[in-house]
Amino acid sequence: MSSTDTDLTGRVAIVTGASSGIGEATARHLADRGVHVVVNSARSVDAGRAVAESLSTPSVYVQADITDEAADRELVAAALDTYGRLDILVNNAGWTTRVPHDDLDALTDDILRRTFEVNVFGTWWLTRAAMPHLRRSPDGNVVNITSIAGLRPVGSSIAYGMSKAALNLLTVDLAKHCGPVRVNAVAPGLVATPWTADWDDLHAAMAALTPVRRSGTPEDCARAVMACVTNTFMTGSVVVVDGGTITLM
Repeated sequence: MSSTDTDLTGRVAIVTGASSGIGEATARHLADRGVHVVVNSARSVDAGRAVAESLSTPSVYVQADITDEAADRELVAAALDTYGRLDILVNNAGWTTRVPHDDLDALTDDILRRTFEVNVFGTWWLTRAAMPHLRRSPDGNVVNITSIAGLRPVGSSIAYGMSKAALNLLTVDLAKHCGPVRVNAVAPGLVATPWTADWDDLHAAMAALTPVRRSGTPEDCARAVMACVTNTFMTGSVVVVDGGTITLM
């Protein structure tokens, strides 16, 4: 059986930050393969519920802020209470704000702290809560949405790059020590999402410079997530999805 034939019917996934963008696209791809999805967001409750209700499998919405460790445990419990199992965790929720890399004073402690609280600590707490249950799955796996900012000195801020570099290393470390649960990462370049809707200057720069002449889309990233989910011999990989941006550095 090839990885593209992997039967996901009846499996259960938590997708954080799934009310729009990469998370929503990933939830739709998973549901189309027969996965029950626990759609999560910290805010955007109405949008999150609408996503869950529109998926092609029976799915649910659970509001939870991943920076709250107790809420992370409750999110995992909600998946287990509803479906009795957990097979896939997609850590997509994240936070950033644009700060010029050469303006060190503009990168305040509050920005640094908030960036790490969401991108690193929240991801860590949720993954730790999920791991005992993922170990019971026939193919438990985690996919972290990171960034090429964790591989090169680019991105919305130094803090963002630092946090995504931490997630890239966390991915490899967990893959090594938590097998047979598989842990991979998808590292996008600039992606056109509601989050980056007002970053016209950066989207224009990507269209002018990258080999594919455009920014990424949520669909581009969701397809990479699905490759990580379905390839049962894949773990510890950081998959770059950036239209060739990294080749320019």
